[in-house]
Amino acid sequence: MNLSLITAIKFRKGRRKSGMVSLISIISTLSIAIGIAALIIGLSAMNGFERELHNRVLSVVPHGQLYPEYGNLDNWQHIQQELKSNSHIVSALPFVNFTGLIENGSKLAAVQVQGLDPEQEVQVSALPNYVLNNKWQEFKPDSQQVIIGAGLAKSLSINEGGWVSLLIPVSSGPNQLKPPKRVRLQVVGILELSGSLSNNIALIPLTDAQKLLSMGDSVTGIMVNVNDVYQANNLIGQAVLALDEPLTFNSWEQTFGFMYRDIQMIRQIMYLAMIVVIGVACFNIVSTLVIAVKDKQRDIAILKTLGATNQLIRHIFIWYGVISGLIGSLMGVVLGVILSWQLSNIMGGVESLLGHKILNSNIYFIDFLPSEIHLFDVVIVFITAMLLSLIASYYPAKRACKIDPARILNSF
Repeated sequence: MNLSLITAIKFRKGRRKSGMVSLISIISTLSIAIGIAALIIGLSAMNGFERELHNRVLSVVPHGQLYPEYGNLDNWQHIQQELKSNSHIVSALPFVNFTGLIENGSKLAAVQVQGLDPEQEVQVSALPNYVLNNKWQEFKPDSQQVIIGAGLAKSLSINEGGWVSLLIPVSSGPNQLKPPKRVRLQVVGILELSGSLSNNIALIPLTDAQKLLSMGDSVTGIMVNVNDVYQANNLIGQAVLALDEPLTFNSWEQTFGFMYRDIQMIRQIMYLAMIVVIGVACFNIVSTLVIAVKDKQRDIAILKTLGATNQLIRHIFIWYGVISGLIGSLMGVVLGVILSWQLSNIMGGVESLLGHKILNSNIYFIDFLPSEIHLFDVVIVFITAMLLSLIASYYPAKRACKIDPARILNSF
């Protein structure tokens, strides 16, 4: 093996004498490097999106919500204690949810109002961290306060500390049409969440929401978080079945699950597409080795007359192809890791040159291109490229074994 490896290295150094072999070898090596780098960058971007989905969206929205099929939930304290006794439930908090209108001057927008307990929310959710200027500390019940999403604040030209009107629909009889209840609230803080999360959301204290809707001590339902967010649907379903009272539930998989599924689908498509690209690049090694075998016919014939076996010749050209694949793979790994490491900064520079954001925060849940390098992805890509290089080297190496020394040497 040492002899075949040393000979393959000598052959590679001697390829510079043939311009065509050298050019094709360089092109195949660069093709492998670019394909591997592109695959590592793509997979790192998908890892980054998954990380941001987990850290931003799933740390803010409840993993699931439990509520009665009709009306409000009256004995929610008992159900809350039952849920907390479940080992898979991390937290269970009551909430009030209703739809209203926010009015600021002549501007009006529909809003999803959520009533929650400010003190308990700090303990179980990352939501308070996204309120600008640390204003969550001033968010208190019985103070006519509201926190609204940044997208909603922008569309209605609302500033922190300003006053708005909240219009709440009032149920009326079949022959009656009652005007909505109008409440003046002060915007104590702005909730800065990217994407649609901040376009139509308003938060008020739980007790204030109960008073506005004349609910007494009842709530709309209970929002829960589980210890395995990607199994939320199953875990919450099992918890609901164990309750004394029948409740309906939904999980983040119904509302935001499409984001996670899209990320996984794009990851699989990207991996398949990039493997094809790397495969094509690796099989350029075939043409390189075929020309190299043609170029080294005299050397092969001399080696055979000196006693070299077909196995040695085969190993020489397999090593020749593997070395080409190794050089391209290492270049691709280094390039891909460096670019993935600085991907967010690079895209930030590109956006500055273009003058606009590539990811619109009004559409996507983030407004930058994230990246997270996983060693497992890098290793898998590298091993795949090396295996393809090894496979591509076999046919030319086998062909080199068939060279007839007598015919080749007589022709010179």
